[in-house]
Amino acid sequence: MFKKGDKKLINAWAFYDWANSVYSLVISTAVFPIYYSSITESFASTDGEINFLGTLWHSTTLYNYTLAFAFLVVAFISPILSGIADYTGNKLKFLKFFCMLGSFSVMSLFFFEGESTLWVGIVFTILASIGFWGSIVFYNAYLPEIAFPEQQDKVSAKGFMLGYTGSILLLLFSLVMVNKPELFGLADAAIASRLTFVLVGIWWLGFAQITYRRLPNNVYGRKPEKDFIWKGLHELKVVAFEIKEYAALKFFLYSFFLFSVGVQTIILMAGIFGSQELGLPTLDLIAVILLVQIVAIFGAFIFSRMSDKIGNLTL
Repeated sequence: MFKKGDKKLINAWAFYDWANSVYSLVISTAVFPIYYSSITESFASTDGEINFLGTLWHSTTLYNYTLAFAFLVVAFISPILSGIADYTGNKLKFLKFFCMLGSFSVMSLFFFEGESTLWVGIVFTILASIGFWGSIVFYNAYLPEIAFPEQQDKVSAKGFMLGYTGSILLLLFSLVMVNKPELFGLADAAIASRLTFVLVGIWWLGFAQITYRRLPNNVYGRKPEKDFIWKGLHELKVVAFEIKEYAALKFFLYSFFLFSVGVQTIILMAGIFGSQELGLPTLDLIAVILLVQIVAIFGAFIFSRMSDKIGNLTL
C-alpha cells in the first residue's frame, strides 16, 4: 500500500494518461475521423448524404451529432456517478468500468467497414466516447488522494506529458501501418486502419493495468449503506448548494465549460475538417496533428514550472 505523495503511486496514476491518450489522438483526432470520412464517401450520394435510421444525413453532420450525443450522456451521468463514487469511495471500480467500456468499444470499431456496418461505427463511437470521458472523471478525481497540493501541478503535467508521448508513439506506428500495409502483410490501408482501432483498445486496457495495480480504493474507508444511490445523489445536491456560496468558483466553472467546449470541438473535428474542407492529404494532416502534440509536451512542462513560480491564481 503506497502512501499519498509516494513517487510510485504518482507514476502509476500518471501512467493512465499514457494508456488512454491514444484514444483521444488516434481515434478522436487522427485516424478514425479520416477513416470515417473515406468510408462514408464511398457510399454517399453526390450531395454527400448517407442513410442512417431511415433518414438522410450529411456524413459530417451525422458524425457531429454522434459525438454531441455521447457528450450529452457523459454530461448527464458524470455528476450522478461522481456523487455515488464520492459517497461509496469506489472510484477505482468506476474507473475500471469506463476503461473497459471505452477500450472494448474502440476495438469493436474494427467491424465498421462499409454502409451495412455504419451502425457499428456510430454505436461504438458513442460508447467509446462515453467510456473515455467517464473514466477521465474518476481519474482526475484521484489527484487530491494521491498527491499533496504542492505536488499537484507537477503531477498533472507529468500525466499530460506521458499521455502526449505515448499517443505520439502509437500514432507513428499506425501511420506506418496505414501507409505501408504491405510491410505488415495487409491488403490495403482500410484493413490497416481497422487494425489500428484494435491496437488502441489493447494499448488502453493493457497499460491501464499498471495504474490499477497501485491506485488505492476507498482511501477514507467508507462503508456505504444500502441506499447508496440516493446518498450519492444527496452528496451531489450538497455540492451544488455549496457552489452557490462561491462566486469565483461559479465563474470559473462557467468559463471552463465554454473554454472546454471550444477546445474539444476543434480537437474532435480537426481531422474531418482538414480532409474534407481543406483537402489536406492524409500525411500532411497527421503531420500537423503530430506537431501539435509535440508542442503540447513542452507546453505541459513549461506551464507546470510557471505555476510553481507564480501560482495558479494572480489577484
